[in-house]
Amino acid sequence: MINVEHLTKYYGQKLAVDDISFTVTKGEVVGFLGPNGAGKSTTMNMITGCLSSTSGQCKIDGIDIIENPNEAKKLIGFLPEQPPLYYDMNPREYLNFIYDLKKCTLNRREHINEIIDVMGLGEMQHRLISQLSKGYKQRVGIAGALVSNPPIMIFDEPTIGLDPRQIIEIRDLIRTLGADHTIILSTHILPEVQAVCGRILIIDRGKLIADQKTDEINSLAEDNRKFTVRIVGSKNEVLNFLRKTEGAAKVDFMSSGKDGSSLYMIQCKKGYDLRKTLFYALAEKRWPIIEMQNVGASLEDIFIAMTR
Repeated sequence: MINVEHLTKYYGQKLAVDDISFTVTKGEVVGFLGPNGAGKSTTMNMITGCLSSTSGQCKIDGIDIIENPNEAKKLIGFLPEQPPLYYDMNPREYLNFIYDLKKCTLNRREHINEIIDVMGLGEMQHRLISQLSKGYKQRVGIAGALVSNPPIMIFDEPTIGLDPRQIIEIRDLIRTLGADHTIILSTHILPEVQAVCGRILIIDRGKLIADQKTDEINSLAEDNRKFTVRIVGSKNEVLNFLRKTEGAAKVDFMSSGKDGSSLYMIQCKKGYDLRKTLFYALAEKRWPIIEMQNVGASLEDIFIAMTR
């Protein structure tokens, strides 16, 4: 559905997006991840035709966004970081306005009623947008993007500035939309990506540095292998022994159990997997292992390692 080839953007002499290429197929929910200033919003604006590229090409279902912008934009619902709302309208008036703006041909009343129902705006549909909470304003912005039922949805930082409950609500909405739409979710909030996306793109300083399925992302950070181990023995003696073990980058005491055991978190150096080594070494010390669990690297670890 989306094909980006060698997309590049300069602002004067500043290179904001540096020759990135990727594709998003029909039905995918893709997280576009990167630190602030990495080039996420610039890329989103070029994909949606809101900003021209310096070089490169973006096609929406085979349609070039620059050569045929009107046809390509019909396929896209876009929620920018700051939703373009009219605060003197209520949500229903706003959706009617967007309906006319997009020249939508679906049954007006049924279509708008369906969007209001999906977005949970029923009780707020006649209240001025200026009087809505930030969470409901985001809902109205997403509702506007849904008008005409475009097959592609692009969200740029949809949960920024929301409280935890509102964040969960917006995530649930995006997850629901993912059943029927192709979605790109641009964000720097890591749990958001893990919660709703099946694939992750990571951009840093304008360059695309990773493209991986969410459940395979740990393979990008072999130097962050982690596991927990529960050992019966003197806490201080065990801790000192673990920290002196070759290949252990970091060892932390986590908690003590009533059975005389202690739980430790061990992070391995790159290229090391200490689980078998520790099993035999601790057996010689007569310190029983009663629990061991591989926890891998968190997405936070991977993100920091790759954008360092």
